[in-house]
Amino acid sequence: MIKSVWCVTFYVSDLKKASQFYEKTLGLEKKYEFSSYVGFQCGNLEIGLISQAEKRKVPSRKSPSVEFLVDDVDKTYKELKAKGARFIKELHDETWGGREAAFTDADGNVLEIVQIDWEKYFDISAKGAKKSR
Repeated sequence: MIKSVWCVTFYVSDLKKASQFYEKTLGLEKKYEFSSYVGFQCGNLEIGLISQAEKRKVPSRKSPSVEFLVDDVDKTYKELKAKGARFIKELHDETWGGREAAFTDADGNVLEIVQIDWEKYFDISAKGAKKSR
């Protein structure tokens, strides 16, 4: 069902300041930057930064969300829902090539499942990386 962790996203109060910390202080390579999201390469993971203002109907929290990469997000969604997972963001498509949904564990930590259209993702990533330079 779950292949690997794809991304850990931190919700930040100041996107520009947080981005500088991850790039300049930690030395992570910026993959792309958009007005509401910045992605950094960290080994085989993406570290994402998103503005608190962009949480879009996800409960208020300070802890990161963890995205799990799956082969078939529709199937995984149905299986998790059948097992009682409480979804807080229903299955939907993202403009960057992802199809995802968010749910919580027993303590309210946010977990996400995502399937990626890699061709679209790399095209969008290349455009975002060009913008940020």
